[in-house]
Amino acid sequence: MGKEDELRDILDEVVNSISMTQGNPRTWLSWVVYLLARLEEKATSENPTYKDSYLDMLAALQDELRNRMRTGGWH
Repeated sequence: MGKEDELRDILDEVVNSISMTQGNPRTWLSWVVYLLARLEEKATSENPTYKDSYLDMLAALQDELRNRMRTGGWH
């Protein structure tokens, strides 16, 4: 199993833990924001020039969310 597969497994466990702890998806927003904040913190602490790259990722995420709302599915 590769690193990406291991990470997916870890994230699947996190998703299961969050959904068991807080069953209402509306309450998951705070966890998504928490994750994004920690990722930004990690990216910029390791290399401050990653700030722009992180903001680009947020813009791409925004596009993905818009597409999800429009099409009803993830790409």
